[in-house]
Amino acid sequence: MNAFPPTPLPRDANSDLSPIEDEALGTLPRWKLSDLYTSTDDPAINHDLEWAETQARELAAAAKGQMAGMSADKLAETIAWCESIHERLGKLGTFAFLNGATQRTDGEAMQFQAGINERSTLIGSELVFFSLELNDITDDVMAEKLAQDAMKPWASFIARTRLVKPHQLSDELERYTHDFAIVGGNAWVQLFDETMAALSFDIDGKTLSNAEVFNLLADPDRETRAKAAAAITETLGDNQRLLTRINNTVIKQKEIDDRWRGYERPVSSRNVANEVEDEVVQALADTVTEAFPRISHRYYAMKAKWLGLDKLEPWDRNAPLPEADEAKIPWFDAKARVLDAYAGFTPAMAEIAGDFFDKGWIDTPVIPGKDAGAFAHPCVPSSHPYVLVNYQGKTRDVMTLAHELGHGVHQVLAARQGYFNGSTPLTLAETASVFGEMLTFQSLLADASDKTQRKILLAGKVEDMLNTVVRQIAFHNFETRVHAARQEKELLREDFQQHWMETQIEALGPAFNLEQSVYGDYWSYIPHFIHVPFYVYAYAFGDCLVNSLYAVYQNSGDDFAGKYLDMLGAGGTLRHHELLAPFGLDAREPSFWRKGLGLLESFIDELEAL
Repeated sequence: MNAFPPTPLPRDANSDLSPIEDEALGTLPRWKLSDLYTSTDDPAINHDLEWAETQARELAAAAKGQMAGMSADKLAETIAWCESIHERLGKLGTFAFLNGATQRTDGEAMQFQAGINERSTLIGSELVFFSLELNDITDDVMAEKLAQDAMKPWASFIARTRLVKPHQLSDELERYTHDFAIVGGNAWVQLFDETMAALSFDIDGKTLSNAEVFNLLADPDRETRAKAAAAITETLGDNQRLLTRINNTVIKQKEIDDRWRGYERPVSSRNVANEVEDEVVQALADTVTEAFPRISHRYYAMKAKWLGLDKLEPWDRNAPLPEADEAKIPWFDAKARVLDAYAGFTPAMAEIAGDFFDKGWIDTPVIPGKDAGAFAHPCVPSSHPYVLVNYQGKTRDVMTLAHELGHGVHQVLAARQGYFNGSTPLTLAETASVFGEMLTFQSLLADASDKTQRKILLAGKVEDMLNTVVRQIAFHNFETRVHAARQEKELLREDFQQHWMETQIEALGPAFNLEQSVYGDYWSYIPHFIHVPFYVYAYAFGDCLVNSLYAVYQNSGDDFAGKYLDMLGAGGTLRHHELLAPFGLDAREPSFWRKGLGLLESFIDELEAL
């Protein structure tokens, strides 16, 4: 096979980006992708592709049809060999994705990403047999192999791989679905990303990007928020034909795959991947939904009074309080606040987080064509994670930074487990990020100088928690409904709107004036619905888990930080109940979720008292 032709970057063929100077925010750093490859025409890219292709073919020739009869030593060597190939492909895929994440509207960058994905998929098809043959080994034979020292490091990987054993297809079908992903699910995800990055929003003759216009929904000026909301409504409405088609296709493709694999519910495949039981997720969703009146309805009724409004409009949801100081927080100060909060918990955590700032592992400014929102990408154990944010100087941006750095710290610690064992289920991946947020918030709250400042901080935290718990479970309820409805028929724009409005009204409560003509298309910009269906409940899982974990921390001794870092360092080697056992917590108990919501309710209680 010919080597993939490299595509030069439109910035002097260099993957290291220069910082951007902002008058209000200071120097905003860009990331250094040269830690992966120097540029898209780096000869190492073709070398690694050719190496991975050769290794995959040699592994298939040596192991296909042979794994059940291998000795424990030989099987362990084969797993390590396969891991090394996947890690190299992971490095290539990470570079292509991150390179594209800051320039979605650049055709050459998207062509490069698509080319790497296609080549990697073809190489990976040689390895489809691997997990299938692992799962074909009988339980008693596998138990004998795992009893040998050589296989013990792979015990958790084997256990996680065998979770999908009841749902795997034939070798031929698995290889077909793997290859078809290039023009199937992956293609729809890329189309969605490119579409959203290319959207423009007009406000008073000025054209804004996705990140810029959604940031205005938290502007202190209500007229500005209303104009931003109107622009969002108009632009999303203009693109509904395409966005509705993308969602219909992604949902139907998932339904077909689930049906062939025998998953009981649309959420079940995500739960298996997250290593959490269906009933645990259902208990979480039911507990939060039942609590909507006590938390979100109650809080937003207070907020309407604070803003002097009879009813809140959708664009008032994230509005700052009238007393709030909206002075922009310079990047240097944001960095100091997060690192100080982390250091107050344990210096080890601040030291790891500091590397993201000092070594070029983070990209911060808002620029055209850049992915909106924020993320932390684990990359591969032989390298290091990367963080992307769109920093605009608000307190919420500081909390987002703390959130993503929590992910980053977790990913650094879990990397020691290796590529296969370091991967963490989404439910537990959100634990470290939300805990990082909580540490930063509690640090800011401790420094609050008066009741007004405390009220502003508490309200901001409550809103963040509502966005993490209530909003995400409302998203989960929406996904549950539209995936069920899509089994019966293709959904019209109006069908999506109906399910969206009903779930949002249920979550936000009577304090809001929610009109379908204004708010009905807002479901269509949520990337998680496309990227990872049923991802969203993981945020609520992580937030409630952290609230329970933080309560233990407040009443524990000096050994908590060590146990916490050990938990993060376990990566994917332990299930959620095993990780939480040292802290006396069990997510399988319904009381666990009620306890997690208790901290949020206590913050609302204090706000009522203030």
